Amino acid sequence: MALGMAIGVGLGAAVGAAVFDNAAIGIALGIALGAAVGTAASRRSRPEDETRE
Repeated sequence: MALGMAIGVGLGAAVGAAVFDNAAIGIALGIALGAAVGTAASRRSRPEDETRE
């Protein structure tokens, strides 16, 4: 999960700074979104954590 968050934060900061004119706002929003997406992606990539019926 930490690796997914790290990748998401890095991509989010880069994209956020490029999209928004104010770099501080772009980086802050990019990090928040990147961490959320990275965490969700890493959770979905591990099916053994899901309950099996």
